[in-house]
Amino acid sequence: MVEPADRPSTAGQRLGAPESFGVSTLEPGLRPPTQSPGRQVCIRVQMLDDTQEVFQISQRSPGKVLFDLVCAHLNLTEGDYFGLEYQDHRKMMVWLDLLKPTLKQIRRPKNTILRFVVKFFPPDHTQLMEELTRYLFALQIKRDLACGHLICNDTSAALMVSHIIQSEIGDFDETQSWQHLLHNKYLPDQDAIRDKITDCHRNGQTPAESDYQLLEIARRLEMYGVRLHPAKDREGTKLSLSVAHTGVLVFQGYTKINAFNWSKIRKLSFKRRRFLIKLRPDPTNAHHDTLEFAMSSRDCCKVFWKICVEYHAFFRLFEEPKPKPKPILFTRGSSFRFSGRTQKQIIDYVRDSELKKVPFERKHSKILSSSSMTPQSSSFRLQVPASEDSPLGSPHVVVNGNGSVNDLGMGSTGGLGPEGRQLSPLTSPLLTEAGYVRNDDEDEARRKKFPTDKAYFIAKELLTTERTYLKDLQVVTESFQSAVGKDEAFPDSVKNLISANYDPVYKFHQGFLKEVEQRLAQWSGRSNAHIKGDYQRIGDVLLKNIQGLRQLTVHLQKHSECLVELERVCRTSRKVETLCREFEQQRVCYLPFNIFLLRPLHRLLHYKLILERLCKHYPPTHDDFRDCRAALADISEMVLQLQGTMMKMENFQKLLELKKDLTGIDNLVIPGREFIRLGCLSKLSGKGLQQRMFFLFSDSLIYTSRGMTPLNQFKVHGQLPLYGMTIRESEEEWGVPHSFTLFGQRQSVVVAASCAPEMERWVEDIRMAIDLAEQSSSPNTDLLSTSPSDNKLIEDGGAEQESEEELCGSRSSLERQGQRGNTTVHVCWHRNTSVSMVDFSVAVENQLSGNLLRKFKNSNGWQKLWVVFTNFSLFFYKSHQDDYPLASLPLLGYSVTVPLESENIHKDYVFKLHFKSHVYYFRSESEYTFERWMEVIRSATCSASRSLPSTRKDLY
Repeated sequence: MVEPADRPSTAGQRLGAPESFGVSTLEPGLRPPTQSPGRQVCIRVQMLDDTQEVFQISQRSPGKVLFDLVCAHLNLTEGDYFGLEYQDHRKMMVWLDLLKPTLKQIRRPKNTILRFVVKFFPPDHTQLMEELTRYLFALQIKRDLACGHLICNDTSAALMVSHIIQSEIGDFDETQSWQHLLHNKYLPDQDAIRDKITDCHRNGQTPAESDYQLLEIARRLEMYGVRLHPAKDREGTKLSLSVAHTGVLVFQGYTKINAFNWSKIRKLSFKRRRFLIKLRPDPTNAHHDTLEFAMSSRDCCKVFWKICVEYHAFFRLFEEPKPKPKPILFTRGSSFRFSGRTQKQIIDYVRDSELKKVPFERKHSKILSSSSMTPQSSSFRLQVPASEDSPLGSPHVVVNGNGSVNDLGMGSTGGLGPEGRQLSPLTSPLLTEAGYVRNDDEDEARRKKFPTDKAYFIAKELLTTERTYLKDLQVVTESFQSAVGKDEAFPDSVKNLISANYDPVYKFHQGFLKEVEQRLAQWSGRSNAHIKGDYQRIGDVLLKNIQGLRQLTVHLQKHSECLVELERVCRTSRKVETLCREFEQQRVCYLPFNIFLLRPLHRLLHYKLILERLCKHYPPTHDDFRDCRAALADISEMVLQLQGTMMKMENFQKLLELKKDLTGIDNLVIPGREFIRLGCLSKLSGKGLQQRMFFLFSDSLIYTSRGMTPLNQFKVHGQLPLYGMTIRESEEEWGVPHSFTLFGQRQSVVVAASCAPEMERWVEDIRMAIDLAEQSSSPNTDLLSTSPSDNKLIEDGGAEQESEEELCGSRSSLERQGQRGNTTVHVCWHRNTSVSMVDFSVAVENQLSGNLLRKFKNSNGWQKLWVVFTNFSLFFYKSHQDDYPLASLPLLGYSVTVPLESENIHKDYVFKLHFKSHVYYFRSESEYTFERWMEVIRSATCSASRSLPSTRKDLY
């Protein structure tokens, strides 16, 4: 078939590149290529101006499709200088591989935000031909300065910041420039050189000229474009490796101590955690033929080796390297190669083409912030960028594979730290309200109806959840210490470790709670009514206390050590294990005790979410906005600093909790193992379909049945290693709805889910886990107990099932049931559903407390209760002062809606919970609290993982 002569050829065709790969930038004005059919997945990308865009790709699309969509959205011609980076499951920042399917690389696309950043830094900015490209490079330099990556002397720093200010606010005006510097942080030590910055501020430059001058200064700095990778030499000296256009660089601290030019390097390789540089023979050089550097892991070596390969190809080769021919029998070494145009190809293409200049918008930061903000904080301030048209920020845009654009309205752009790293891969769209479409008329109507009430109720949420949080801290600092810490068998070292790092936090939050209570009392008019207007804000209280909380970071960092040490002594001492288990049976310990140990880390997320709501509600001119924005920046920095510890500890805590729920299993808690999903599936055997509880980890899948132990543990029946496993849908083969077959190396198992969405979730997670297991270099560990009696398989399914009534309604009293009978595992067993680690992590953020009125289906009156929502359950108290809950209601499997007219519930702000014949009505005090309760409960009910149907005209 001959193409029409008038159809313009693409850059790839003119460069002779293959049609599917190799050219990562689209022609301006052309639509992205049509994608292969299949389920569309939304991927969120943060741009260099801190806006976020959402792109739709096919689930089988390679990374190049997503990258091309981003470049097309920006109208970016020289896109190959840039890349998409993200935090992978190993908590490492890696580049998106353009040749591999995107979803093979991004483990949790819904909870991952990719950063569009500069990947290749050319030695001379004049090689960047387009003004848009230089502008994006200038934004990268601005970010590197603020984050402390671009180290330089005060004179260079002042010059660069002066050019940034010139491009943002124009010519020098003493008052304006001083105010701009006061409210925007560009450097870690900006206040010390503020006068020098204003002295350097020059007039008469356009923004494009300012970008040019900024890059001219930056390119001469030793740390320009440098990204340090920690390593050690043969003698164990701590060093850092980096790669540049010239070759591989060696740093000690921020001082370059050696450089190996590409012309002198014969080969780069890695072996396990050793990075090897083989040099060409040189009689005049005293270096060894092969240099060896030790890095922290094999993965770190591979990440650095890959970027070295790409830098060499981009700057040294004339064209993209061709793929290696596939070997017939055996493979050796990595097949990784650079994909995209080289720098020479880009320069030649732009020089030879007559491209029209496409106008673009420069984002100017006009959001005020506290002068006490750190350099990292400035990035957070820019998360809601201001434009000339809208002071509140830019809309989210979804770009799909056909090039069409769908406006999703205004939304929160939170979720990233100063370097664009996600604060938590667990951020829920239900919390950020990004998916809620609301037009300007509705916003205006709400503001007129509630000019200040929403801010008051947001502040009240801070108060109610702070009360619950302080009670949870009290479980650790008082209840646990008095019940367990005084026993001689409990080691003093662990007791002192917990006391030293939780008591100061508890004491601090006692004072914080008093201040919040006082402010809310003043705000609501119960005291000092004549000066009520001065107290209709909460940002000043939050800013002051969050800055105080930052002083406790050293204690928060020790909380993971407390959890690890407590687990160690429980493992080594049967007496201590018994003490802890008995404490968990007490009514005050209404959750697994390890969850209480992680509460302070989780509370940071709650403060961040509350502040995001306040900043979204307030206009930038509001008196409370500046303090809220500054407090948000401070707490976001803390979350970023502690997020790695938080994620590791959540997985560690979940493995410890599952260890208590299972019997007949050894070595569950080992380094590198990650929990992925647990839930109910039916296993096909000679006796038909039998209900089994399945537990999916990053290296194996185990299946169990409910045993008859005193603690209602689940008995392990079998283990399926994931390495080498394949999965196939087998509904037609066996005639069983929603069934699929798992083909392992030793055995095959046919299982069936309760519904199609459940099957999809299981199949998706198992395939992801199989990929992880095949990529892992660690050997598979046998989980089954070595005891012959424990390892005996019991496939008759004779275990007696509990009544559903034991888990439903107000009758599910914790006093009667005991803790282990009310765990998430047991709820999933009875409700025939499943929960993933992502769900657990989202539940951490979706916590809420407050007074609700409750009504049963056939009762007349409403009962006022203090209700705490956490861990997929509602816990009921008489008042917030009670030490333990009276009853609980696990919500997995429930539906949450609003009552129908036929139910005759003639009250405002009422929501309904129902499961089978169980129906409960709850009434909240305001529109905001009604929306919040609906929001968090949806995250734990059966509809949490599906689309959210609107049950109220102005909701979601």
